[in-house]
Amino acid sequence: MQKHFSLLPAATALAAISALAPVSASAQEVFGGVYAHAVDTPFTLETTESGTVDIAAGVRFGGIEALDFIGSPEPYLVGNLNTSGDTSFAGFGLAWTIGKGPVYVRPGIGLVVHDGPEFRVNPETGFRTDLGSRVLFEPEIGVGYRLTDRASLEAHWMHISQGQIFDGEQNPGIDMIGARVNYKL
Repeated sequence: MQKHFSLLPAATALAAISALAPVSASAQEVFGGVYAHAVDTPFTLETTESGTVDIAAGVRFGGIEALDFIGSPEPYLVGNLNTSGDTSFAGFGLAWTIGKGPVYVRPGIGLVVHDGPEFRVNPETGFRTDLGSRVLFEPEIGVGYRLTDRASLEAHWMHISQGQIFDGEQNPGIDMIGARVNYKL
């Protein structure tokens, strides 16, 4: 079965976010990382996807001044490719960098569109293991260390699921845990 993957919903939402950003907003930072895919955590249910490798890349923009009352979050675009053909995704979100010293924490929340199967059943249990919606939430958190003024390294976690909002009977999710390198432009 051929997978169809559209970035149109993510692009539309990014356009809405960019309306909040200053007109001169441009990419401030690029990032990339390597992750273990489908890590078993308390936030996931079995999806029958294996613990393979994901490659993620993205770009982060300057903080949105109009949202300074919640800490001027930084918009980001992210793409995540599973190297074994399991679920990959792309999307956008907002992140906050907390900490001015060499160590910092960067929580974020986003929306992604994925290319996983629309319907999947575990043959051993008979339970559905698809993600329940084409659009998913993407909470994430990184703990980082600033190596230089421009480069930093993070231990990073990403989760994708729909939180039973789009399908009340279905909520498996996928966790990715790995390392991410960030470089300020």
